[in-house]
Amino acid sequence: MVRYSKLPFRELVRGYNVDLTYTPMILAKEFKNSNTARNCEFTTSESDKPLIIQFASNNNIDLLKAAELIANYVDGIDVNCGCPQKWAINEGIGAYLMEKPELVCDMIKTIKMNIPKLPCSIKIRIHDDMRKTIEFVKRAESIGVDFITVHGRTRRQKSTELVNLNAIKLIKENLKIPVIANGNIFTLNDAENIYQQTGVNGVMSARGLLNNPALFAGYDFTPWDCIENFVRLSIAYGTNHFIFHHHLMYMLEDVMSNAEKKSFNTLTSIPAIIDHLEEHYGLQPE
Repeated sequence: MVRYSKLPFRELVRGYNVDLTYTPMILAKEFKNSNTARNCEFTTSESDKPLIIQFASNNNIDLLKAAELIANYVDGIDVNCGCPQKWAINEGIGAYLMEKPELVCDMIKTIKMNIPKLPCSIKIRIHDDMRKTIEFVKRAESIGVDFITVHGRTRRQKSTELVNLNAIKLIKENLKIPVIANGNIFTLNDAENIYQQTGVNGVMSARGLLNNPALFAGYDFTPWDCIENFVRLSIAYGTNHFIFHHHLMYMLEDVMSNAEKKSFNTLTSIPAIIDHLEEHYGLQPE
């Protein structure tokens, strides 16, 4: 999740049965080149474990230098091979890498050789031709990747299209390493169904957790204590207006009317948002 899974949100979801969290997708080149970028993109705490940092890179040199800077603060390195956004494809990162198995293997090998203490994983999408995907993941496994997360759509499929569970199952059946399923997980029942139908080792949610950070605790909608906890954590750790506002818009989407959403979107500061929540929803973040 670009931008969204920063420290306050990660600590929030850990309180609702999430076992493993990821940082937002971080550009390795910018991270290794800029102290400002590092301070902006990554913060952590003693309780922020286990934590995987997800890098986007189009070469193993930038990836390794970025990973070396952060190796003592995380529990694993993930290479994003799944982001379908046009800007990512143009930069030669994300789902673009699904057409570059040699490069992905080079990046995995570089991390495994130079930072052996940390697991190295990849997050992928599937090809239209599943033979290419099976070849891709088996090559990654042969080079030492520790686990693979599979988003069950191609890079060109919209998020409204069904996830290909048979593809995820096929990948799992062809690998000995753990496989994590991703895509269209909005409820605990969704997670359990995908787990049962694919035989994977675990499930990951992104958009579903944004809408309901208590998803894995069995809640159908975001409970109010979750919203209060998010506000408290955001104030304690620090955040910016954009991220704070957008997280709350996701969490409140199912309870706000269109008029309330319009009003909420006019709020231009964190204090204004907190005042609004206190006045209209009885927020008590302390």
